[in-house]
Amino acid sequence: MSKTIKIGTRGSQLALYQANKVKSDLEAKFPEHKIENEIIKTKGDKILDVALSKIGDKGLFTKEIENALLDGSVDLAVHSLKDLPTALPEGLKLGGVLKRAEFRDALVSVSGKKLAELDESDVIATSSLRRRAQLLKINPNFKIVDIRGNVNTRLQKMADGHCTAMIMAAAGLQRIGLDHHISEVINEDDIIPAVSQGIIAIEIRENDEFMQTVIDVINDKDATIAGNAERVFLNVLEGGCQVPVGCYTKIEGDRFTIKGFISMPDGSDMIVGEMGGKIIEAEQVARKLATSFYSQGASKIVEYIREISDNA
Repeated sequence: MSKTIKIGTRGSQLALYQANKVKSDLEAKFPEHKIENEIIKTKGDKILDVALSKIGDKGLFTKEIENALLDGSVDLAVHSLKDLPTALPEGLKLGGVLKRAEFRDALVSVSGKKLAELDESDVIATSSLRRRAQLLKINPNFKIVDIRGNVNTRLQKMADGHCTAMIMAAAGLQRIGLDHHISEVINEDDIIPAVSQGIIAIEIRENDEFMQTVIDVINDKDATIAGNAERVFLNVLEGGCQVPVGCYTKIEGDRFTIKGFISMPDGSDMIVGEMGGKIIEAEQVARKLATSFYSQGASKIVEYIREISDNA
């Protein structure tokens, strides 16, 4: 029996690439179904002149799409997994993920400089506290400015003189054919990536057995293990856009490794750690690493950031 399946997505070039990737994967497996994209504008798309950390991070790029999913306007929602809060709204669940793309950050610079070549004369743009903290750890004298907007908007702002360099997710540039702008894909130990970066997520209703059966066919096992473990790490540390936190995982055979950090916004009091174990214990290893950060002072960082956020 044929069915029309509607995909909820944001309207940016990158968001549409991700939605169309899910659409084409589903069409290849289920040619009998009609699959359509439904573009939905989110709060994060509408507010472009304020840093993410100042307008909150609870569903900034997902809430309106999730509302459409809950009321039945769409059948599934496609997001960057890193944009999804670790606690989803009641009635919704993570149905699956696609194979992970490049998980690292990329440096884009006017002169083609690499990260190690940047100095105080450069103006580095990023809206991420995670990136800002790690940049300031490398050089406390770096000049860092906020930047918002989609990938093309940011590139245009740099061309217009807003900055001389900026850091973005490498996967975003690669997915829409703009990787020629990349000066360097940054080593993951120099700038630890965002949780779940490079993973496309598919969100569905909890009680929708039909859609779960459909999504299971295109779900990627390794990306599921990595994404779930990294989200456990983030959840334990109560992280989000307002907390400089990041991690990455590696799967080699039956072994799993996770490395992560949490920091004060200025790069001070940075806690970095790494743990490994069996792949079947990935989430337990991630939880253990995050929990170990509390004995090293993570609670003071979280409390400080919560206090300044409440008083902002």
